[in-house]
Amino acid sequence: MTWDQLNKTQHKVVQILTNSINNDRLTHAYVFEGSRGTGKMEVALQLGKSYFCKVRTTAEPCNECADCKRILSRNHPDVHIIEPDGQSIKKQQVELLRTEFSYRGMESKQKFYIIKHAEKMTPSAANSLLKFLEEPEAPTIAVLLTEHLHQMLNTIISRSQILSFSPLSNKEMEMVLVKEGVSPAIGKVLTEITSNLEDARQLCQEDWIVQARSVVLQLTEEIYSRPQQMFFTLQDKWLTHFKGKDELGLGIDLLLLWYRDLLYTQLGETDDLIFTDQLERLNNQALYSSQEKISRQMSAIFDAKRHLSSNVNPQLLMERLMLRLQEG
Repeated sequence: MTWDQLNKTQHKVVQILTNSINNDRLTHAYVFEGSRGTGKMEVALQLGKSYFCKVRTTAEPCNECADCKRILSRNHPDVHIIEPDGQSIKKQQVELLRTEFSYRGMESKQKFYIIKHAEKMTPSAANSLLKFLEEPEAPTIAVLLTEHLHQMLNTIISRSQILSFSPLSNKEMEMVLVKEGVSPAIGKVLTEITSNLEDARQLCQEDWIVQARSVVLQLTEEIYSRPQQMFFTLQDKWLTHFKGKDELGLGIDLLLLWYRDLLYTQLGETDDLIFTDQLERLNNQALYSSQEKISRQMSAIFDAKRHLSSNVNPQLLMERLMLRLQEG
């Protein structure tokens, strides 16, 4: 990562930090607040590299020196990352950090630490951290990451600079995913079913989302042209891939995206299509559909998603949905 890359998704935060670095005005404590997947950890590590890099001439760290490389590999002796031990961050973890910083510093006088899920500090841990913030034993920068700013101790917030991370737009998230090697077709799907970059990355693991999209495309084709096969595909592929309510919900969301694309195609509004590589199929199905039929099919999908929240048998739910989609 570079500041230029991070600037594309978190412009305001990056501008504040790089200006502070260039003007040698970094503060002693920051709170990075924002939803999961907005890049808080990436920016924190980048700030650490800029803080320690001895060869940089601008805010941008070199990424080649020993300090930069060790921060990237998470083994720099003067950079510590604390995260919850179980359900909370305990007082002992903060006190251990203070002890580590009291005797380490052979290479530099600077210290840097990141606390993930800072809102999960116990009251005693938060009070111990407060003393550390007020009386650091060396030039120190603290970066506290949180998704729930309102759950943090007000006295810590008042002694820190708050930087708010904005949720990524669909276009920004798609751009990040494509740069990480995700295909544009999959990137479009991911930005529609989640607004969280970390969740999107998780769905890419072991090609789960690629296989999910493939199953949905096969099923929608069979509903349209091979209805005698759709229950076999449902049993053999759908129910074996979409396991549990969360995954089944994602599968239903993908079905809804297909029929939404079909409606857009019927209306001649193709600029917002998600399945852009399936235009021929969409055009073909749109020829033999009507807006009223597609609207009824989408209503059936909405009903299925609503019933999913109750204790319903997944196979029975999907079989009923298939029949309604076939009937239109």
